[in-house]
Amino acid sequence: MSLIDVRKLDYSVGGPLLLEKVEFSLDPGERVCVVGRNGAGKSTLLKLLAGEIRPDDGEVRVSPGVVVARLAQEVPQDTTGTVFDVVASALGEIGALLGEYHHCTHSLEDEAGMRAMAAVQARIDALQGWDLDRRVTRVLSRLELPEDAGFDVLSGGMKRRVLLARALVLDPQVLLLDEPTNHLDIDAIAWLEEFIRSFEGCVVFITHDRRFLRALATRIIEIDRGALTSWPGDYDNYLRRREERLHAEAQATALFDKKLAQEEVWIRQGIKARRTRDEGRVRRLESMRRERSERRAQTGNVRMQLGSASASGRKVIEARNLEYAVAGRTLIRGFSTTILRGDRVGLIGPNGSGKTTLLRLLLGQLQADSGTLEIGTRLEIAYFDQHRVQLREDLSALDNVADGREFIEINGARKHAIGYLQDFLFTPDRARAPISALSGGERNRLLLARLFAKPSNLLVMDEPTNDLDVETLELLEEMLGEYAGTLILVSHDREFLDNVVTSTLVLEGEGRVGEYVGGYSDWLRQRSVPVAVRDREETPQPQPQAMQATPAKRRLSYKDARELEQLPARIESLEARMAELTRAMNDASFFRQGADEIVAANRTMASTQADLDAAYARWQELE
Repeated sequence: MSLIDVRKLDYSVGGPLLLEKVEFSLDPGERVCVVGRNGAGKSTLLKLLAGEIRPDDGEVRVSPGVVVARLAQEVPQDTTGTVFDVVASALGEIGALLGEYHHCTHSLEDEAGMRAMAAVQARIDALQGWDLDRRVTRVLSRLELPEDAGFDVLSGGMKRRVLLARALVLDPQVLLLDEPTNHLDIDAIAWLEEFIRSFEGCVVFITHDRRFLRALATRIIEIDRGALTSWPGDYDNYLRRREERLHAEAQATALFDKKLAQEEVWIRQGIKARRTRDEGRVRRLESMRRERSERRAQTGNVRMQLGSASASGRKVIEARNLEYAVAGRTLIRGFSTTILRGDRVGLIGPNGSGKTTLLRLLLGQLQADSGTLEIGTRLEIAYFDQHRVQLREDLSALDNVADGREFIEINGARKHAIGYLQDFLFTPDRARAPISALSGGERNRLLLARLFAKPSNLLVMDEPTNDLDVETLELLEEMLGEYAGTLILVSHDREFLDNVVTSTLVLEGEGRVGEYVGGYSDWLRQRSVPVAVRDREETPQPQPQAMQATPAKRRLSYKDARELEQLPARIESLEARMAELTRAMNDASFFRQGADEIVAANRTMASTQADLDAAYARWQELE
């Protein structure tokens, strides 16, 4: 039986219908990807499925008992509290009580705190909310989230993981994910892939990450000019069949337009046409005119042209033994590299590892603690900032790009500023609108338009792929492939890296920056070779004068050996004790005790858990 049925759904936001006569259903176990151009209505469709907005006509029929949860595209700015609070907030009143109880357990120094906790316990008992408390704890454990950490201090990737936990705590049968890979690093994207693959319900997701899409989708739903088409199979099958459909559509359109032109000639033949007029033919012509006027043209592609400057010097950047630390944490240690004119270098690393810091060091915007940096001559740098700070919120899209000029000069040719923005799919009205009204994809296109309007021979791009649709991504890849200057690119889009860069710098932790030939897939193959082996292969070693003695393994003392022998039994005993305490606390009668007994039980459990952690650590050390 279908989980959700959509029947003859219409939805508009002014102008032509955004979604027109849409029909489809969702079945258990499906992983459905929604594709389409920016502004086609993908996020709107997910909001309709979640019941957050209502259709103008038609219906979204959710089967009885089916729970639908949605992960929004953007992190809400007003979200506050601990991770536990944010996740539990999805459960309404009970969630708020569980969050309050969680805070009470951390403040039991006085009688007032104990009384407050007892009062919250009573209210949770009345609402039978302890099962939901266990569900919150289970979800936090599954997603490896720190329950007491403040939400506002987390990285962008961790915030999105918390919001995913908030959706999962509802125990949904249908999970809606809007651009879930935005702002996630490569390791987090790989984790999310495995999570979605193991999810037992139905997943509907929107993504611009083609490798993520290929790995997960079992069905593709395309939104194009208000119509929805379902394509079974994988992404490559969809691309092939879409091209066949567009080719057939172009042929049918050309034939229709030719027939219409012939009929228009006939109706204008004057006296001869009036003398032999066929009223049926006239009505058919009027019908064809209506059909032609209602035709919705396919959204055009962005037409990008990158302003190029005169060639830079052969050596663009040379770094030797750079060291950089922040607040006692070493981000870059002993880093050396040489970037030559025409190189295309990708930067890979987890969120917070220091990719943007490394970029700024290489550009001379930050001073290294030690080491030398030499920047080449005749450099004209264009910088794409992932936070879009170069865009002024108080100006229109036109003023952000043209800076008050009427014409823009690119590679010696003058172009009207409005016409230039139309190449980036901005209508004249949209170009004059304040950028506060623009979507994330439109803002990224606007920043690209601003960037490419200026001549450059060193292009630095920090996460340029977020929010761009697939067609624009592919065009950007093609344009960067033809760029005559030097490119330094930070991205978590694995396919984009493979298609654009020729070498990679990888932040591998503890300040180490590895340098590899090729893109992301090449790095994966090379990193599978142990670092020591790779270094020996790359660096010729002198022949040893004599065989060196292999250091002997350190033997355990008699006392340590006895301790190692006894540790498994101790760990087993502690685990049994933890299981016993957990069963007691999960019993409803546990919370009918006095506050002193509850506090003592909590302290016993914390002490036992600490002993268990210490035993595991000691066992690992001795092993």
